[in-house]
Amino acid sequence: MEWLEGLYEQDRGKAKICSFIDTDCRHGVKSPRRMFSGYKAHIALDESEIVTSVDLLQGNQNEGSQLRCLIEKEEAKGIKAEAVVADALYDSASNREDIHGRGMKAYIALRRSNKQAKGFVYDPRSDTLICPQGVRSKEVKNPQGRGKFYNFAVEICKGCRCKCQAFKGNRSRIYISDDYRLKLEDDDEFYSEAMELRKRVERKFGEAKKWHGLRRARYRGKWRVAIQCLMTFLVLNVKRMVKLLKDDQKPHPLQSKPALVTS
Repeated sequence: MEWLEGLYEQDRGKAKICSFIDTDCRHGVKSPRRMFSGYKAHIALDESEIVTSVDLLQGNQNEGSQLRCLIEKEEAKGIKAEAVVADALYDSASNREDIHGRGMKAYIALRRSNKQAKGFVYDPRSDTLICPQGVRSKEVKNPQGRGKFYNFAVEICKGCRCKCQAFKGNRSRIYISDDYRLKLEDDDEFYSEAMELRKRVERKFGEAKKWHGLRRARYRGKWRVAIQCLMTFLVLNVKRMVKLLKDDQKPHPLQSKPALVTS
């Protein structure tokens, strides 16, 4: 009974344990209608589809908040990428700032889009927006909450024939949040190519689940399941290496350097 009380005391205010047999697993959510009990595999792979780092999370943990740990594992191995490609779960200002601080581009899918800013280009040097017609916003900006309002000159917007979605009244005025502003810094000609690279992660997980039993944990305890994940992706790496050697395939570089793809 003391052991059980200790478990409840440890998880008080957090997600409760969902199994007395495996006290490390937790309830997780894949979609509003799909729930599970167990763990999440968190991996990084390069453009050759070789898995370079593996981390195991409990079912209730958010992958987005664990991105820094995965990048630090890569750096500890001496792996340096030009860009980080990830899905919308990693879309946050803190993740983008951390990636930029490490000298990499952050090609992350948007969790929420800003329709008003479609077609606008952000200039980080002057902290201004450039509209589709090439007009730059004013230097004076109005901070509000976790973002800023970027204002354009009334005399220019009134005479513009191409009325953008941000045009209201007699001028264009766009609110850009801090996280969306960081996204605009990475919105270059390589963004679409990076989003195509992101699909390789989903294929890797699909292969692991369908052919190597990663859909279910074979053991009890987080550290045992972590070994299962490591061994599974080790086998996938060997298969990929054999294919690369056999077909003599070379990864197509993104900006001439490898990209770190996470999920």
